Amino acid sequence: MLPLVTRDELRTEMEAGKVVVVDTMPVAYYLRQHLPGAVNIPGFPYERAARFTDELAPSVLPDRTSPVVVYCANVPCRNSELVGARLVSLGYTHVRKYREGIEDWVAHGLPTQAALG
Repeated sequence: MLPLVTRDELRTEMEAGKVVVVDTMPVAYYLRQHLPGAVNIPGFPYERAARFTDELAPSVLPDRTSPVVVYCANVPCRNSELVGARLVSLGYTHVRKYREGIEDWVAHGLPTQAALG
């Protein structure tokens, strides 16, 4: 189980530029809506999460010592746990999880970004 970060902690760290946020939703969801500045490593389908992480982490997370927070849709969503655990196994040293995910973020009126026009 990954250490957790609260919405307020994450927001503060994002505003200070002290964390890399990883959206673990499928690409189509990421393109539609993600936390500001988040990079994407899909954790679904679950059986491909490790492969996606192995392929994408070196380019989107080049510094294995940077603070990283992974998130997905909500508490039941497993994407962030799978990607986060794989990052730890790849040698990332400071990985935490925003368990409540983007649904909580949006419900509290916080800003998101979209990559689609």
